[in-house]
This record gives sequence, C-alpha cells and structure tokens, in this order.
Amino acid sequence: MAKSTPTTAAPVEAVQIPIGSEISLNADLRLPPDASELVVFAHGSGSSRLSRRNRQVAEFLGARRFATLLLDLLTDREEAVDNLTAEFRFDIPRIGPRVSAAVDWAASRADLGALRVGCFGASTGAAAALIAAADRPQRVSAVVSRGGRPDLAAAALPLVIAPTLLIVGAFDDAVIEMNRDAMRQMTAHTELAIVPGATHLFEEPGTLGEVCDLAVDWFERYLRN
Repeated sequence: MAKSTPTTAAPVEAVQIPIGSEISLNADLRLPPDASELVVFAHGSGSSRLSRRNRQVAEFLGARRFATLLLDLLTDREEAVDNLTAEFRFDIPRIGPRVSAAVDWAASRADLGALRVGCFGASTGAAAALIAAADRPQRVSAVVSRGGRPDLAAAALPLVIAPTLLIVGAFDDAVIEMNRDAMRQMTAHTELAIVPGATHLFEEPGTLGEVCDLAVDWFERYLRN
C-alpha cells in the first residue's frame, strides 16, 4: 500500500465544465505531465471543490501521477441558495448527471481524452459518482467513496460495473449500515473498508492519511493495471 506523504504537487488549472447549454460549473484540474489516469472528485453535501479533505486526497493522488478534477456540483447561484435552505445538497437527480457531464468534458479535451477515468465521491457526492459510473460504464473504471451515501444512488447501483471501494469511519455506525445496504444492491466488485478510530469526517489524526492510502491502492489496482 502507498505511504501517506506526498512528495510533489501538480499545478492547478481553474476550468469551467459546461452543463447543457445554459450553465457551467467551476472545477480545479491537476494534471501531472506523466499522468495516464484521471480521478474526478464529487464533494459532499454542503461542501465544494475547496473541501480541505478532498483537496488533501487530490494532492496525494497528484503526487503519484494521477490527474485530478475537483468539481463543484452546484452553480454559484445554487450554492448561495443551498447555504440558506439546504435544498440542493441532497438533490441527487440534479448533481448525479453533472458528474457524468464532467466525465464527458474530460473525454472531449485533447490532453485528457486518453486517460482512464475513476471517480472519488464523499458523502452525497458518492451517490453522484456512482450514478456517473452507471451512466458511463465504458469511461469510469473505478470508484472510491469516503464517508459516502451510496444508498442515495438507488436504482443506479445494480448498473455500476466499475470496481467500487466504500471507505467509512469505524465510529460512523449509521453510514456503515447504509453502505452495507448499498453493497447488497451492487453487482460490481465492491469492498467495504472501515477505518479504525474515524468518525464521519475523518478528522482524527492519521485517519485521512489512511483514506489516501486506500484510495491510491484502489486506483492503482483498477485504473493503472
């Protein structure tokens, strides 16, 4: 398994992901010069591409030659409304197709189109990542969920063919059960990794490093090999 101390940092490019013809989403692209894989990140409820935890995982992957795309799932206007009402953060039919759109955008870009694609989802973003994997089975080759709500992907779960790793904190009892319920609905190769000493946000010392190690190991197995 990988060690959880990155040695280099890939430069960040701010990009816009078009969603249909009317809106676009902000995203941050890290593209190491020798990357052959791309991991698309879908953040959790009430968060954004600026999530400290997702950025730490993305930097860790970038140091190991994975390109990463951290995506805002809401427009600036939607996020402003959501901050007041929380009405969009669990709107899975809205955010799921936006991860698929990001996968399509990557496929259309000359410097990304040949890269193998994985998805990393946190909290409700895990459901969006799994919906993208179900919608784009020929493009998404692996999925990792951190403290995720894969159960919210509902009817998409049996359609996912990408190998999927579900990472949950040992003290996050309710989410562990939700992940186990989701596993029973999935036909893809799926594993549950429970991180000792971790709660839902993996704020305890060393626990996010364990997430980094698990994610790198999974993506190296199913994207790089």
